[in-house]
Parts: sequence; structure tokens; C-alpha cells
Amino acid sequence: MNFSTALPTFVITLREGVEAALVVGIVLALLKKAKQSRLNFWVYAGVAVGIFVSALIGVLFTWLIKILGSINPQYTSVVEPILEGVFSILAILMLSWMLIWMTKQARFMKAQVEGAVREALTQNSNAGWGVFSLVLVAVIREGFETVLFVAANFQQGLLPSLGALGGLGVAATIGVLLFKWGVKINIRQFFQVMGILLVLIVSGLVVSALQSFDEATANLALSSRSSENLCFYYEHFTKVHSCILGPMVWNTAKILPDDHFPGIILSSLFGYIDKLYIVQAVGYLGFLLSIGGLYFRSIMGGKSQS
Repeated sequence: MNFSTALPTFVITLREGVEAALVVGIVLALLKKAKQSRLNFWVYAGVAVGIFVSALIGVLFTWLIKILGSINPQYTSVVEPILEGVFSILAILMLSWMLIWMTKQARFMKAQVEGAVREALTQNSNAGWGVFSLVLVAVIREGFETVLFVAANFQQGLLPSLGALGGLGVAATIGVLLFKWGVKINIRQFFQVMGILLVLIVSGLVVSALQSFDEATANLALSSRSSENLCFYYEHFTKVHSCILGPMVWNTAKILPDDHFPGIILSSLFGYIDKLYIVQAVGYLGFLLSIGGLYFRSIMGGKSQS
């Protein structure tokens, strides 16, 4: 059983879960300060419903993938990798947005949550629902990004979901340590380290997405003569061929295979593959230089202002 496939979702859920736990902790602290602890039930209800809705979205995505793949069994080998690629692109967009925009907004998070809680408390008859909706949106927002990532890797089975549950458990523990027991944790450094890991994980997702589209195109080209020309780069150029990814950059299958330790860990966390093609290499480096560069500038900007 390949437990390394659980690592990326563990890291993502841990990072997202801690952010949600901060929102929940701030809300509980504000309610205590305002002597409105009677509304704590609505906070916990928001967390529970948010987790349930996120899990439900994940189940619906998995069901949708299977349904679309089984509509025409002849094209299942084309539809499934296309869906993996599409979900990968959505996960890349969502996680990239979260890394850059949320990093810039993080220093204002407490003030924003305080403002939302105060506004909820002014509406006496609907205060509970206001607190509930605030927490619910925070939890679903973080959960949705994890669900997209798991959906992009749905063929890896149950383990990514177990990694997500593990990350959620550790995030909840960190929340308790911070707000219940008053343990001091450097949250800024935690998010910075998690952010660097996420940049590398999402860079690997770029490589996986391109591989999925290549597989789908190759399977479509093999399915009918009319589609043969879709593969503009084929085995005439190299023994281990790609369909649309161009020439091979490296083949380290004999030295460091990506399905054995330690290659499997590098593959899960950093997107390492033992057969890398030119389009994948350009995509990986392009993402690192663009989104990774923006992320590093955002955290360096935050340091200079603090």
C-alpha cells in the first residue's frame, strides 16, 4: 500500500485546516470576550456542517467522474485522464490563489473576523445564524481546495482521503493548543513553511496535469484513424515516447524510479517523475518562477511591513 500518496493531501489539509482553526478560535475568543458564549453551539455547528459539506462535495466529484467515464465505455480511457487533468488545473488555480492572495490578506484576517462577528452580534435575533454562516464559509472554503486536489488524484484510491483526515486532525490539535491551552506557536513561520511545500506540491500537479492530457490524447489517437494526427510528437523520435509533450528531458527509471522509495516520496511531495518531457519541464519551471516568485515576494513584503 502506497502511503506516500497521502502526504500531499495531508500537507494541504493541515495548512488549510489551521487557517480554518484560526478563524474558529478567533470567533470563540470574541464571543467569550463579549460574554456571548451561549453562541458557541453555532460555531461548532458551522464546523461540523462545513466538514460534512466538503466531504459531500468530494463524494459528488468522485461520483461524477465515474458516471462520465462510464457513459461510453469505449472512451473511458480518454475521459478519465481528461477529468484528472481538468480537476488538476482547477486545483492549481485555487491553491495558487490561496497561496498568494491569502498570504497578503493573512495579516488582516483577525480584524476581518472581528468585524464580521461584531456585525453578527448586532443582529440579536439572527446572531447565531450570522456566526454559523461565518464559520461555515471559512470551513467550506478551505475544504473545497482539498476536495479539488483529491479529485485530481482520484485514481490513487482512498489514501489521499486518509491523508486529508490526518491533516484535519493535526490542524484541530494545533487549534486546541493555541486557543484552549495557550501554547505559543509561531503561526507566521508555520504558514511560510507550509506555503513553500505547497508551491512544490502544486508545481508537481502541473506535471501530473500535463501527463493526464498527454495520456488522454494518446488514447484518443489510438482509438480511431481520424484522431491519429493528434499526436504530433510520437515514437519516431524516441523509444519512450510522448504524444504531445515533446522530447524527453531525462529518464531516471533505472536510477531513481518514481514508484519505489525514495522516488515515491519525491513524486508525492514535489512532483518528481522518472520520465520527464520538455513541455512538463517548461510547465514546472514556469510555475515555480511565476507563482513561486509571487509567493516569495508576498511573504518578503509581509516581513518588511511587520
